[in-house]
Amino acid sequence: MTRELWKGNEAIAEASVRAGLEAYFGYPITPQTEVLEYLSRRMPELGRTFVQAESELGAINMVYGAACTGVRVMSSSSSPGVSLMMEGISYIAGTEIPAVLINVMRGGPGLGNIAPSQGDYNQAVRGGGHGDYQPIVLAPASVQEAIDLTVLSFDLAERYRSICMVILDGSVGQMMEPAQMPEMQPVQRKDWEWATNAKMGKRERRVLTSIYLDPIQEEKLNLRLIQRWKQIQANEVRYKEYFLDDAEFVIVGFGTAGRVALSAVRTARQRGIKVGLLRPITVSPFPHEVIDQLAGRVEAFLVTEMNSGQMLEDVRLAVKGRVPVEFYGRMGGVVPFTEEILHEIERITTSKLSLDENPRDAWFERMMSSR
Repeated sequence: MTRELWKGNEAIAEASVRAGLEAYFGYPITPQTEVLEYLSRRMPELGRTFVQAESELGAINMVYGAACTGVRVMSSSSSPGVSLMMEGISYIAGTEIPAVLINVMRGGPGLGNIAPSQGDYNQAVRGGGHGDYQPIVLAPASVQEAIDLTVLSFDLAERYRSICMVILDGSVGQMMEPAQMPEMQPVQRKDWEWATNAKMGKRERRVLTSIYLDPIQEEKLNLRLIQRWKQIQANEVRYKEYFLDDAEFVIVGFGTAGRVALSAVRTARQRGIKVGLLRPITVSPFPHEVIDQLAGRVEAFLVTEMNSGQMLEDVRLAVKGRVPVEFYGRMGGVVPFTEEILHEIERITTSKLSLDENPRDAWFERMMSSR
């Protein structure tokens, strides 16, 4: 198959179609609107369902209803819109049905701006909605990865009867790169045999619900979700390694921040600095084990994000205080330059680092002193 020039958002839309998407419900919001615009033409062409809902609240509840029928269903939005969807996402999680959500992240909090950001990390990986649940969260760093992970998201959602989110910052959604599309898959409708069976007259009745009035039954649901999450943790951790074989220092970054960090790592390597990069692809489940192993042989970590240090806490949990963990972030839609990350690499390789210093506090002080 040949590679073609694709814009990130439109590539995600076409990839979802080729993955067998049968129903899409969404509402326009920058910088993800091209997903909706593309599908508004493509889905009717194929005789599939497209609805521009009256709001994000309406869209996610339409997703909920369609998912209960067994179709492959998706919505997409950007940060404030995803916040509005959180109640519906929690309902979907509690009902144990699969659905895919694309979040093209922008600056915040509040309405913020339309510039690229990674400020929704905690919202995504910690669940966001009420109750005990954890979604699968995938973080592409290129248009090709956005295509591949969108296709994968449907398979993972169905395999584990889970919400699967693809989070990308606006840079990936808006950039254009050569990429290869997968073959078109046939539309396949699932039959939820695991649903509760009861009798309504002579007709079999199947109940899909997220309400369990008996606390014991609710606890059983929560234990079932935890058991399924343990399977996900065991089988679905994904990441990319760069120059880690002999690395003395490790950068950890996802999405665009990881992509920028890779350019900095390559330059640092040319200067003789033994530094490598770990780029998580599944930020939930997080690659704790590989970081745990690296912490036993490297001198320090540097976490870089387009937020104030949200993934930082996951890295620190995995490191367990054995080596210093430093942080560099940009916020509000600011994308770091390669030179900024390179400067931080040189700083950690030439400075005496402390295990006792809070990396976010130290980063904040450096940021304020440079203003």
